[in-house]
Amino acid sequence: MSSLPSAARAAVLTAPRQIEIREFPLPELGNDEILVAVEGCGICGTDVHEYKRDPFGLIPVVLGHEGTGTIIAMGSGVSVDTAGKSLAIGDQIVTSVLVPEDCPFTKDFPARSNLSDSLGVYGLFPDSESHHLNGYFATHIVIRGGSTIFKVNGMNLSQRMLIEPMAVSVHALERAKTTGLLNFASTVVVQGCGPIGLMMIATLYAHGVGNIIAVDGVEKRLEAIRSLTKGRGADFAFQCTGVPAAAAAIWKTVRRGGGLCEVGFFMDNGECSINPHEDLCKKEITAVGSWVYTAQEYPIAIEMIRHLARIGIPLEELVTHTFPLDSINEAMEANIAMEGIKIAITPA
Repeated sequence: MSSLPSAARAAVLTAPRQIEIREFPLPELGNDEILVAVEGCGICGTDVHEYKRDPFGLIPVVLGHEGTGTIIAMGSGVSVDTAGKSLAIGDQIVTSVLVPEDCPFTKDFPARSNLSDSLGVYGLFPDSESHHLNGYFATHIVIRGGSTIFKVNGMNLSQRMLIEPMAVSVHALERAKTTGLLNFASTVVVQGCGPIGLMMIATLYAHGVGNIIAVDGVEKRLEAIRSLTKGRGADFAFQCTGVPAAAAAIWKTVRRGGGLCEVGFFMDNGECSINPHEDLCKKEITAVGSWVYTAQEYPIAIEMIRHLARIGIPLEELVTHTFPLDSINEAMEANIAMEGIKIAITPA
């Protein structure tokens, strides 16, 4: 490790709305570990919630899970990524979820590993003496043994930073497809045009759904949807905000016999009320929830971003602002102020 830097800089959340840049020595790698030089990481709504009030009780923590970087050192036991592709120093990578091998839930329901209480994500591990470089808001991150990791050479930085949120959209689409209510002729409402909502629209479009109605906090949006669907309502709806009132309103947009996917809540933002007679029973709506993603959906998300580039959808333009690591507090406040779409952090 003589040719490597001796230390890394990381943005440590030490109190609500207070991030400090700290320096940590680079650890000696285990046989199954990888050292990555971070190139960039998007700010997720989850990061912002943790920054504002530490709802997960993680402080102190190095946030950042929409990240990517380049391998600069590897343990002797590492040779391939999760998809079986060879790994070498200089490869560009992203990471997905971690699920312990001994997780009872995953053993019983292997296809639903995203629902395990033991699910782990880089950027949401609290700081410890043995592991400081746990998140992508840093110059370096140490990838532990047992991680899911994917080689993404040939993709530009913005594309790579969008893989994680694209996996959220891919998983939501797969959940929606279980209802049997989505097809090329479907009229679909997407509520919430933040990064996830916009990526949901792109994912639907790439799958052949052409009649998409996007709504985002506009007054009289329900009346507009009814007008656009000739008073009937949409065949299907995706609720992509974390606002309880929006979660209640989305039911009104769906036609009788239609479907709904709730993908907006990755933390408890409060309760909402629906009318079980008018909104559910009388209309026989089929509803599904969507919770993060599985590692198996990462290759699909990666190929989706590549496909969108091939058909001329400039997904990377969602990354509208980039801040250096030293300005991460300013970047968080810009995100809270809803400046831009996707705000990213780079090491320098």
